[in-house]
Amino acid sequence: MKSLSLFAIAIVAAQPAIAIPSTGSAVAEVAAAMRSATVVPARQGYVNAMQVYAFADGAIYQAFTAPGAITDIALQPGEGLIAVASGDTVRWIIGDTTSGQGESRRVHILVKPTSAGLATSLVITTDRRAYHLRLTSTAVSTMAGIRWSYPQDEMLALKKAVDAAEAAAPVASGVAIDKLDFNYAISGDKPAWRPLRAFDDGRQTYIEFARTLGAGEVPPLFALGADDAVELVNYRQRGRFYIVDRIFDRAELRFGLKRQTIVRITRHASRARGL
Repeated sequence: MKSLSLFAIAIVAAQPAIAIPSTGSAVAEVAAAMRSATVVPARQGYVNAMQVYAFADGAIYQAFTAPGAITDIALQPGEGLIAVASGDTVRWIIGDTTSGQGESRRVHILVKPTSAGLATSLVITTDRRAYHLRLTSTAVSTMAGIRWSYPQDEMLALKKAVDAAEAAAPVASGVAIDKLDFNYAISGDKPAWRPLRAFDDGRQTYIEFARTLGAGEVPPLFALGADDAVELVNYRQRGRFYIVDRIFDRAELRFGLKRQTIVRITRHASRARGL
């Protein structure tokens, strides 16, 4: 038993000392982090009487209120309210209502202090995000309302609109159907990205893939010259098509390093026109 006790003491003595910050310094760090995360009203952020904040996850939004006045905190249209919690529900009156119908239906959180000189926190959780606010009451100054803009949602919506426009746009314009040559053969390996067909309009070559092309591997294209020498070729991807700025007799799609997956595209001498 004595040897075991000495062994335990040795293990404890070997452990590195853990520096525990003082309470004062830890509180100061928390206070500094809270100040850094707080977003305050700005004149350029007002639309009429409404302060519009750009939403960022984890930010704290400042709201100034006054006794006898209601500050309207409006959520994103279509956003569903889950819960509202405040650090002080005795001296603050907090309620919620809605405006609009259908997709334009909007939840409003209404706050009003019972006196000046108060401060508390407010957390609003929804089916999309969580809002953190700091409520401060003053003698006279109040914010009529707060709204948010959502840069991430706007970027996603813009990307979807651009993708939809590109998908709806024709792969090429001004092409005479009777000049199309579909007399190309696809051979070689059979990966998921293997093209469906190739054709040209006498000026450019088009390689058509399945609609799932952008969801996985995108193989590079190489034109082949005499003795299978690799030639530089200019091409671009548009939706599920590769558009090559020349007519080639042979080309390869290659993917991988040690064990390459290769699909060959060969143009035959005779021409078959039309669809």
